Amino acid sequence: MKTNMSTYQEDAAVQKKRWIILIVLNLFTFMATLDGSIVNIALPALSDDLGLPIAEIEWVTTAYLMAICAAILFFGKLGDMIGKIKVFKLGTVIFIIGSLLCGFSESLPFLIVSRVIQAIGASMTMANSQGIVTDIFPAKERGKALGLIGTFVSLGSIAGPSLGGIIVSSIGWEYIFWVNVPIGLIALVMGWKVLPVDLVKVKSKIDVPGSSMFALFILTLFAGLLLGQQTGYGNAWIIISLAVAAIAFVVFLRIEATREEPLLQLSLFKNQMFSVSILCGFLVFASNFCVNIIAPFYTQNMLNLSPFEAGLLLMLLPICMVVVSPLSGALSDKIGSELLTFAGLIVMFIAQFGLARLHERSSILLVGLWIGMIGIGSGLFQSPNNSLIMSQVPRTQLGSAGSVNSLVRNVGMVVGITLATSILFHVMSREAGYRVTGLVPDRPELFLSGMHTVFTVSACICLAAALLTGWRMYSSYSGKRSLSRAKG
Repeated sequence: MKTNMSTYQEDAAVQKKRWIILIVLNLFTFMATLDGSIVNIALPALSDDLGLPIAEIEWVTTAYLMAICAAILFFGKLGDMIGKIKVFKLGTVIFIIGSLLCGFSESLPFLIVSRVIQAIGASMTMANSQGIVTDIFPAKERGKALGLIGTFVSLGSIAGPSLGGIIVSSIGWEYIFWVNVPIGLIALVMGWKVLPVDLVKVKSKIDVPGSSMFALFILTLFAGLLLGQQTGYGNAWIIISLAVAAIAFVVFLRIEATREEPLLQLSLFKNQMFSVSILCGFLVFASNFCVNIIAPFYTQNMLNLSPFEAGLLLMLLPICMVVVSPLSGALSDKIGSELLTFAGLIVMFIAQFGLARLHERSSILLVGLWIGMIGIGSGLFQSPNNSLIMSQVPRTQLGSAGSVNSLVRNVGMVVGITLATSILFHVMSREAGYRVTGLVPDRPELFLSGMHTVFTVSACICLAAALLTGWRMYSSYSGKRSLSRAKG
């Protein structure tokens, strides 16, 4: 489909299909983010089938997240250069191929390579979907559209354990990957029919030094954080890995500051609204993934719920998000985003603080209330925050901005998981008087003590994000008031 229009908003054919386009984008967004968490619950089955210890099989999850984070800025920049829609389409094909290969894996190396292929496709779609939405949808509908993208991002991230449990117990771990194939093919056919040609392209060169240094930073950071949980952060190799990550990050920033065509436009972060919104997004995902990793253990081991019952209880979070997020996105188009993000963060803070007060005899209704409130708060926050981020960026940098937003989300997931498990085992070890790296039979008080500390920390993270948002609201209000007085 070719067009002489300068923007998609002027193209009647594109506008007529814009909601179908959004469905296609959301399908791949959901699958790509779902695959970051759905595998966790299948790790025991994978371990048994492949005859490997859990410590080794965990790399099935880790390799996927590492590959996405290492590549996502590159594909965001590539989308700005050769076309966001072109990169998105190619990413869908690669993701489907990777998913198919994962299900056929009979060894750990083959499965990890397949997961990396899958992650490359996922990063290509993640990096460009928000930019495509911002390009296609008019400003009055952008918050609603980005809100729906945000809903499916969070749904994919959070619904993994419960949905994965149902699939693994019903038809086998292979179908965690194979379920992507028919859904992906349907979305692929739809996408090739409705997605328009790219209008916005930037003449630029690939930033090889920046891309290489950023990949080194991500790989050494994640390796240090995730291996540190198993061996302890006092291990010499872990310290070296984290030190290399810090050096690589500093070098990356220096490279980007001096290059004419950098991988990451550092000028984006000079915009206060963009920077604060990105930081708040990171804090929320880190906080939510503290809950995501701890809640399954609490519901099954402390409340003695079955995996199926626990999955249903935890599904309250994504269900509440599904209801609230589109409404929040639509409302942000009318009243602005700042108040909604602040309200969402306050709701999440209250819910996280409530979780920190639970014990082994807590009411299921009370647990469900706090879980549902986190979903409501996340729904209130995510859509307006995404709209704030993408509305601050020029059209020529939408791919880069979308990739930064997706990168921050994935890093937040890893940091949240690492922070939660590190705090949990540290507190349990301190209470037990010896090193603990798992649940201790007949000592529920050890887990509960660690869980209380984790949720208190995650509540404080939400509070910090709320204070940042409150400061941003005050600064914005003061600026508008000063401008009004100057005009008067």
